[in-house]
Amino acid sequence: MLRRVLIANRGEIAVRIARTCRGLGIETVAVYSDADRTALHVYAADQTVGIGPASAGESYLSVDRILDAARESGADAIHPGYGFLSERPELADACREAGFVWIGPPADVIARFGSKIAARRAAAEAGVPVVPGKTPDNQTTAGISAAAHGVGIPVLLKPSAGGGGKGMVAVHVEQHLEEAIERARREAVAATGGGTLYVERLLDRPRHVEVQIVADHLGQVLALGERDCSLQRRHQKVIEESPAPGLSDRLRQRLAAAAVDLARHARYENAGTLEFLVERADSRTADDTFYFLEMNTRLQVEHPVTEMVTGVDLVAAQLAIAAGDPLPWSASEVAPRGHAMECRIYAEDPARGFLPQAGRIDRYAEPAGPGVRVDSGVGPGSDVPVHYDPLLAKLIAFGRTRDEARRRAQAALAEFVLTGITTNIPFLQAALEHPAFAAGEVQTGFLEDHAEALAAAAAQLDGGTKLTSDPEPTADVATEPRAGGDVWSRLAGWRLGGGGTGTGGGIGRVGPTHVHAPNLASDTPEPRLDADALCAPMPATVTAVAVEPGATVAAGDTLIRLEAMKMELAVRAPADGRVAAIHCVVGDLVQPGRPLVTLDQDTRTPWR
Repeated sequence: MLRRVLIANRGEIAVRIARTCRGLGIETVAVYSDADRTALHVYAADQTVGIGPASAGESYLSVDRILDAARESGADAIHPGYGFLSERPELADACREAGFVWIGPPADVIARFGSKIAARRAAAEAGVPVVPGKTPDNQTTAGISAAAHGVGIPVLLKPSAGGGGKGMVAVHVEQHLEEAIERARREAVAATGGGTLYVERLLDRPRHVEVQIVADHLGQVLALGERDCSLQRRHQKVIEESPAPGLSDRLRQRLAAAAVDLARHARYENAGTLEFLVERADSRTADDTFYFLEMNTRLQVEHPVTEMVTGVDLVAAQLAIAAGDPLPWSASEVAPRGHAMECRIYAEDPARGFLPQAGRIDRYAEPAGPGVRVDSGVGPGSDVPVHYDPLLAKLIAFGRTRDEARRRAQAALAEFVLTGITTNIPFLQAALEHPAFAAGEVQTGFLEDHAEALAAAAAQLDGGTKLTSDPEPTADVATEPRAGGDVWSRLAGWRLGGGGTGTGGGIGRVGPTHVHAPNLASDTPEPRLDADALCAPMPATVTAVAVEPGATVAAGDTLIRLEAMKMELAVRAPADGRVAAIHCVVGDLVQPGRPLVTLDQDTRTPWR
């Protein structure tokens, strides 16, 4: 039995792990960066240890600081949650070498599936079909370009390491290939530290279906049903459900068997998820076709929907397996029943390309009722920093049928109170209410296909706050925080997406909604054009300045690159012109409205 678990994470997943541990009588240790001193997960644990600056690279991504915290707190085990170091074999190895119990699969298994290239090879060895693609030995732009042509455009560029859609770039036309390769490599390096890319055939609007497995040290592997995760933006999931709607029983069985076969082949232990792309049956095939996509060697963000339909606490299962216990159930005892849906609540503005938001939450109240669960990492007064993923909470709804679960999710979202910062709650309501979603007609192009209808419905659901302009800072927006404070202290009470304290209130109201026709699949939110100056659209860090004063630029040329909340933003020229001035340098932390580049141009092209 484990005695004290250090949770090497933050946010809702750290709170969720702490709650299960408390119920099992296991003590917990929370770690926190300087940006998270008052975060909710800090108060959810029995002990707390600070691990460094706000930058994830100097805190949550530091193996040494996590191990030092474990030693200082007297922990005997480490749970990595998801994201950060959860799929880094170096932490798993270091834990075992230091005498800590690692709550996850062995380091060599993590390493094998941490490389998507090696994972594809393992799947092929186990007889599991993979998406057609190529991994070029020549990792230059020319080499990757040649591989893309060999596969055939359209293609998907993917980093070998990492997950969560980071670094994945779709290429639909030849002229965008070279820039896409460079972008994919930059994002891969930023997210994972490695820039190795491979190329896959871009499937036409497939479904994203995954299978949850658990495995013990005795070689027992159990599939706990499948989840459909097809509703995505920027290759990141928005709504997930279990079971996947509309699959034949035969396909469900084939997916489960493939997942178990691959897990056994890899000698997998603990909880894991195997992801597949499913193509609809056509005149060539009698049944849907599936391909192995990747394996996530950790707990998934969407694990609660599986818990709701099986009755299994997956965190408790992870703890038991790590402690050396065998699986306590048979397949018949955990057969899925009913239906569950999860809605991810993000600090983001769907009407502006899902632009991440940061700021402070004023009012916060979670819904409740039969079949409703909320996993959250925030509360009233919580700061949402620019340094981390913008996921705030997850609303999970269970019902006897899919439609009952959907309606319960709709009702719960309508009761969710979250003000002071723009979120995607109205957008989630619109997606749940869309007739195609209600009918179970889900696929990875859903948000793009129904962009205009979803934008209009979200605006109406947002209580009629329409055609508002972006809030402007009311104080100096310097690039550095003042000593002893944070960047938000420079903004004199201004709140991103919600005006000052007290605005945007009311049930289901989350601040102003912009009602222009957005590209909901956009990878690059647009900056504002104030006179001739291109301004930052959100708090971000300048990662590259691609031009110099005096340079002549063409419409669409990249001028500045920003990084915020794990997403790269390219600031592009709106028209042909000349660079009159550059107002930032690499490393600057810029706030919304901060001028970045001044252009002299003949044609005035508004950004919004």
